Amino acid sequence: MNGARTFARRAGTFAILIGIAMLSYVAGVYLQARAHRDSFVPSESAPAPLVEGAAIGEVRIDRIGMRAVVSQGESDAVLRIGAGHLADTPWPGQPGNVVIAGHRDTIFRPLRNVENGDVIDLTTNVRVAHYRVVSTSTVPPTDLSVLKSSDGNTLTLITCYPFSFVGRAPERFIVRAIEVR
Repeated sequence: MNGARTFARRAGTFAILIGIAMLSYVAGVYLQARAHRDSFVPSESAPAPLVEGAAIGEVRIDRIGMRAVVSQGESDAVLRIGAGHLADTPWPGQPGNVVIAGHRDTIFRPLRNVENGDVIDLTTNVRVAHYRVVSTSTVPPTDLSVLKSSDGNTLTLITCYPFSFVGRAPERFIVRAIEVR
């Protein structure tokens, strides 16, 4: 009986330590992302270089309280602290389909509340572009059609779906928007 109590105490202590470690990790990622978000300051200088991890802008949707720094690239390091501009898509403000990805459980979590008609502001060192959401959809991760170029100025936001899923999500949530002048 004494051995069972000792085991239960140790197992409980171990579970608490694991919980503290997990919460510490999440808090660290959140604080790192927040510091990165607060580091972007638009200026009148030339466009930022296309260097992996360089902050190139900020995306905001005021109605749902979303604000995220957009960095160049889609590596794990980039997406851990903000949103990432996919390198093979046009530079924000250029004609075509600008694609930005972010994690559903951090930066892009508010997208669960996005609606058609919402305004998305994309600020870079060169300009501020305003987009209006025209559709949302879910697709399998193998569907790359959302990356296709377009004739006009469009913006595509990509995150994992469903938002409440634990682990690797089976689908992608897509927000399509067109630039409004």
